[in-house]
Amino acid sequence: QVQLVESGGGLVQPGGSLRLSCAASGITFSFYSMRWYRQAPGKQRELVALITDGVSTDYADSVKGRFTISRDNAKSMVYLQMDSLKPEDTAVYYCNAFWQRNYWGQGTQVTVSS
Repeated sequence: QVQLVESGGGLVQPGGSLRLSCAASGITFSFYSMRWYRQAPGKQRELVALITDGVSTDYADSVKGRFTISRDNAKSMVYLQMDSLKPEDTAVYYCNAFWQRNYWGQGTQVTVSS
């Protein structure tokens, strides 16, 4: 059974930082491209960051220079370090694993507010 479990969300003030984690099980983790998406209320889900099996990375323009995606294949974990957070980063953040199939976590809420 494939599981992706996100953690690390919460309430943070503008300018603050959070680190999201996603623990994967039931897949050969190193084969998968891993992605973080987010969905704000009333908006479509959008791709925030991705890291390939070869550890190439890419980011949405809105988070470039502020967010960093990384992975630890030995632990089957992917991370999203989020710095200089803004209120517009408020959303539910989802972990996604993609190779031959697509798998999703349940999401973790990030709220940026003073």
